[in-house]
Amino acid sequence: MHYVDNILKTIGNTPLIKLNKITAEIDALVLAKVEYFNPGNSVKDRMALKMVEDAEADGRLKPGGTIVEGTSGNTGMGLALAAIVKGYKLICVSTDKQSKEKFDILRAVGAEVIVCPTNVAPDDPRSYYSTSKRIAEETPNAWYVNQYDNPSNAVAHYEQTGPEIWKQTDGKITHFVVGVGTGGTISGVAKYLKEKNPDIKIWGIDTYGSVFKKYHETGIFDEKEIYPYITEGIGEDILPENVDFKLIDAFEKVTDKDAAVYTRKLAREEGIFAGNSCGAAVKGVLQLKKHFGPDDVVVVLLHDSGSRYVGKMYNDDWMKEKGFL
Repeated sequence: MHYVDNILKTIGNTPLIKLNKITAEIDALVLAKVEYFNPGNSVKDRMALKMVEDAEADGRLKPGGTIVEGTSGNTGMGLALAAIVKGYKLICVSTDKQSKEKFDILRAVGAEVIVCPTNVAPDDPRSYYSTSKRIAEETPNAWYVNQYDNPSNAVAHYEQTGPEIWKQTDGKITHFVVGVGTGGTISGVAKYLKEKNPDIKIWGIDTYGSVFKKYHETGIFDEKEIYPYITEGIGEDILPENVDFKLIDAFEKVTDKDAAVYTRKLAREEGIFAGNSCGAAVKGVLQLKKHFGPDDVVVVLLHDSGSRYVGKMYNDDWMKEKGFL
């Protein structure tokens, strides 16, 4: 009989799928690492489980405890799966810019969801960073995950995602492209791949309204770069410890409109029903096409599922309201 002991055992080993129509103008093999095949429908399942297991191992997370985290939704889902199987409570703190579907899904898997305003500074007591820290301090037997600075986040991708990509491409990968939020995915995968072949280029996809690109290029944290944006799951108004800028060759910014339009294109042209940041990542690959040659193997990581964005990027009325259609 072929079965696994619980849902957590199905995390990882996601497929690599060749992109065809959407990347027709690129003179290279472009492969998508489609992470919505994880049970929680996103790449975040990997690091959520790793962070929980590491916290259990060193005593930060105790039996019957409460997990508290600030999340745009996907990390919360990964933590929820771990909490269900391992017997913890979960409180997710998020922002009012995230899709309603994300909150509904989190509540469906037993998480308590607290929503904070998006347009406040990170150190404002109303921000989701400050609120999640406060709740963790006030809740007995609680563990604050802090995916932004938790090293287990990047380690998960060094141990799993990087080796999978190397094996699936038979070591022929030349470029890795991925959206950057907490920095765990890009830094963990980059560390592994560059140890295997230091010539592999690592490109981070950023969004307008985020500080990453300018900071990487100048070393200046410019608050003038920070303003509200629509794209979910990538970009930051802080510098997470998990973003290892030394491992990243360059950043490319993609507009909110392009991210939304290319999210829909992925579904219609490739049959890949992916999330908002996936559209940004694919548009980023297209913007970078002059860097690729016919012998190159470009891997772009697609973070999550379109099911989280049915009322937004996949809704014509919402797209028209935002001026994207």
